Amino acid sequence: MNLPMPEWLPEWDSDPVNSPGEPLRGTLRSQGDQAFLEAQDGSRPLAGERIWQGYIEHFENRPVLARHLTEVDYQDGRPICILWPDEAPPAEAFVDLYYNERLVKYPASLLGHNAINVNGRIFNFSHRLDENEILTHEEYFYRPALGEFAPSPGNGRDEVLDGRRYLDKFGRRFMRTIHAVRVFGIDTERLGAIFDGIMERIHDPINGNPETGKWREFNPVTRNCTTVIRDGLNEYGFRDIRGRFPRDIFVNAAYHLPQYPNLRVEIVTLEQLKVEEAPYSVQARLLNPVNYWKKNRISAGA
Repeated sequence: MNLPMPEWLPEWDSDPVNSPGEPLRGTLRSQGDQAFLEAQDGSRPLAGERIWQGYIEHFENRPVLARHLTEVDYQDGRPICILWPDEAPPAEAFVDLYYNERLVKYPASLLGHNAINVNGRIFNFSHRLDENEILTHEEYFYRPALGEFAPSPGNGRDEVLDGRRYLDKFGRRFMRTIHAVRVFGIDTERLGAIFDGIMERIHDPINGNPETGKWREFNPVTRNCTTVIRDGLNEYGFRDIRGRFPRDIFVNAAYHLPQYPNLRVEIVTLEQLKVEEAPYSVQARLLNPVNYWKKNRISAGA
């Protein structure tokens, strides 16, 4: 998938959407303390390079795709290898609304998080300017806990240590369980354009605070990861999707979207792939009591 590179993306995240070239393809193998890909022609791409232990634990002997990131591994100074399952994307255009369960070691994650995938382009919104970004499938779900993506060896969380920044923000599949409302039948070009416009407004210099790196308009109740996505869906025409917090909008979407006759809706749970760098995530509570009724109706197949 060849996607355009928005001009407003910060320099440190130099190419989150256009993955250079075709990814490597093979079966992940390990022998002793070495891991590598085994290609169909018998060659061993990535032999001698550092492959994150989390990949070996979950993907060994499975077909995977791989490429290098622009970020480097702090251990050897080489570009980080990212691997992900060799699975075909949906054959038709789709939209996924994600509800990510909460991270137990971060109080700010008490209610969880939302993101939206518009046919392979994952829009993520946050209080930090550099976390308002568009990510590929593999970077959102499967970045390794290496280099700047890893938790700090000092406090096990995010911090700058010895001049190196540790974001504690590796692949979401390894950090938490993710619930998805998948929708077919939406005009993904139009919806994608709406979220591109929102992202451009966020990255307009007038909305950023260069001293703190924060998005000026962010508010934990009225202008957060949930309300930005809600507003984009409302602008598209889904006026009945409401909510200010992650799990509430997820339940609203799962309840209302199947009522549109031109849409096909699936609800999927992506279980956390447990690794030592992250504890198990936890389901957040619904804050709007009406959504408990809606959740029960969804569970009952109404």
